[in-house]
Amino acid sequence: MKNKDPQQIVFDIETVGCSLADLSESQQEYLLREANKETDEEIKNQKMIDAERFLSLYPFTAKVVTIGIYSIQKEKSFVYYESENEEEWSSEDGTAIFKGMREEKILSSFWRVAEKADQFITFNGRGFDIPFLMLRSAMLKIKPTKNLIGYRYDKSEHIDLLEQLSFYGVYKKFNLDFYCNSFGIKSPKSKEVSGFVVKDLYHEKRIKDIAKYCEADIKATYKLYTIWNDYLKF
Repeated sequence: MKNKDPQQIVFDIETVGCSLADLSESQQEYLLREANKETDEEIKNQKMIDAERFLSLYPFTAKVVTIGIYSIQKEKSFVYYESENEEEWSSEDGTAIFKGMREEKILSSFWRVAEKADQFITFNGRGFDIPFLMLRSAMLKIKPTKNLIGYRYDKSEHIDLLEQLSFYGVYKKFNLDFYCNSFGIKSPKSKEVSGFVVKDLYHEKRIKDIAKYCEADIKATYKLYTIWNDYLKF
């Protein structure tokens, strides 16, 4: 009997932080503790701005608004994005399916896919996407189907391309856009859409643009993976 090919998926998430005013007084005090130590008003104001900007990095102060999944075997993308009403549509070339749903269903859908996958490919997934997904899921009373934070140096289940291309932090780390431009891959970043403006797009109710950006992100990550797999995998 022929062995079944391992199922590999590339995934990426986009998150949007809450407002500092939405947090409890003690949480605000904790997050602003460094800013409040400053005597220089200009530096203090900048640290307060940074504290709010960084809220999107933590599952306790942000939510998942998009998860993009690229199936290597199916050569197809599946993008879940936040929507009050469930909806579905496809890209013009038919290679991507977009589904709108509430955050709880986005997370549950991801973990159903993860349960059937054999290998996961990310860019900085160990440092951001995976712990965020696991902690955010727990907050919403959703149990992850797999523990993707395994042994750091075991590539059999999870390949974090940022870890691989920096040789586990031995060499300088760059962002995805920088690596894409260096290796001749079309970067998902554009003049209009990038990870830095996701929150602005969200508040402008341009969630579908975020979903499209996330889909471009996972395809670029996959192409970066093929370069690593062909030339740097040992």
